[in-house]
Amino acid sequence: MGREARPRRNGGGGGGGLLLLLLLAAAAAATAQTAATAMRGGEAASRRRNAYATMMYMGTPRDYEFYVATRVLVRSLARLEVEADFVVIASVDVPARWVRALEEEDGAKVVSVNNLNNPYKDQPHFDRRFKLSLNKLYAWNLVDYERVVMLDVDNLFLRKADELFQCGQFCAVFINPCIFHTGLFVLQPSAGVFKDMLYQLEVGKANPDGADQGFIGGYFPDLLDQPLFHPPANGTKLDGKYRLPLGYQMDASYYYLRLRWNIPCGPNSVITFPGAPWLKPWYWWSWPVLPLGISWHEQRRNTLGYSAEMPFALIQTVFYLAMIAMTRLARPNFSKLCYRRTDKNTSLIQTALKLVAIWSILAAYTVPFFLIPHTIHPLLGWSLYCLGSFSLLSITINAFLLPTLTILVPWFAIIGVLFVMAFPWYRDGVVRALAVFGYAFCCAPLVWTSLVKVTTSLQVSLEREGFLPRLGEQSPSQGFNKLY
Repeated sequence: MGREARPRRNGGGGGGGLLLLLLLAAAAAATAQTAATAMRGGEAASRRRNAYATMMYMGTPRDYEFYVATRVLVRSLARLEVEADFVVIASVDVPARWVRALEEEDGAKVVSVNNLNNPYKDQPHFDRRFKLSLNKLYAWNLVDYERVVMLDVDNLFLRKADELFQCGQFCAVFINPCIFHTGLFVLQPSAGVFKDMLYQLEVGKANPDGADQGFIGGYFPDLLDQPLFHPPANGTKLDGKYRLPLGYQMDASYYYLRLRWNIPCGPNSVITFPGAPWLKPWYWWSWPVLPLGISWHEQRRNTLGYSAEMPFALIQTVFYLAMIAMTRLARPNFSKLCYRRTDKNTSLIQTALKLVAIWSILAAYTVPFFLIPHTIHPLLGWSLYCLGSFSLLSITINAFLLPTLTILVPWFAIIGVLFVMAFPWYRDGVVRALAVFGYAFCCAPLVWTSLVKVTTSLQVSLEREGFLPRLGEQSPSQGFNKLY
């Protein structure tokens, strides 16, 4: 019995050891997997401690342009490999397809919010385009992050600026010597601060401009007296409030004075375009009027591209080329469409046709400008404009039998001023401005002379027998004449 029992105990002990080994191996594998998951989660958490944020809302004529600018900003930051999330604070009425594009194609996190009521919208001199800009206050409600860099979409990053996340509870740049700018600022999210800001809105805290600039400036009135931010070398986060060096938000107007940057304090990291709204860098006509516009479009070309605008550009190109071909082949003669009753009526017809011809010339120089997609590349935009105006001018030239070169003098002048503005070797912005004014001064007499010749040629075309019967010629019969 003992000899028989011993093998059974040894066999049972071996089975138990094997089972124990399997359990230990499974536990080790689970521990390794947990450690790996924890490591990945820790790495992901470290990447998500901070965020760059911007806002998007609807209700302005430029909603689509700001949507494009937001996507370019998101992709340009991703291209710089910033160690942070990108958050878009979007009002609930932003189209769903835009939200999907930001999330699925650009990798942004979209936070949907209700528009904050602006209690200052009825005060005098309020700019209606800033009615919903107080949505920027939602940045303080992004409490999942330790630091947030809040941005306007007209910022152009030249380099990675993640050291901004080391700044304190609130940091901003003083572009104006006495007022900090809210186009870029660093904040520490806080539900308490956000709640207090909403309360200040309810009680009607003083706000000089009725927008986010005035409100946030009044909420942090002592920032000018705070020390300048210098990021610690060990990567730790600072406490308190700091002024950011000007290099973190360089006003584009500084560049236009010297056509180069000359900002010694802080790294030259971010360009901002706070000027006229219709000269924002994403509009094709902003370059070469403002040279830095091409820098923004270069960033767009490297990130988002122009696939959305290209079909419209191709359709317009084909349409304009077909228009030029048709006018050259048909060469319409309006004299065959004109009837005559009396000399008085002929005079009225001539006056009306003069007005039609003059307005046609003006329309040829203005209508193509508004048909081109606003956010297309400047080189393509100006090419479409020149082609479109030339095609419309060709209709006027052939319809009213006007001299081609005289009509095209303003057209050549526009092309010339574009080359003068885009000339890349000016010493500074003052020389560039003087060159543009000098060119305009020299062109003005030529343009005026061409206009005088156009009116003279138009009068000759209207009075000659080939276009309308001469004044004083009797009608062969009462009523309307036959077609000429």
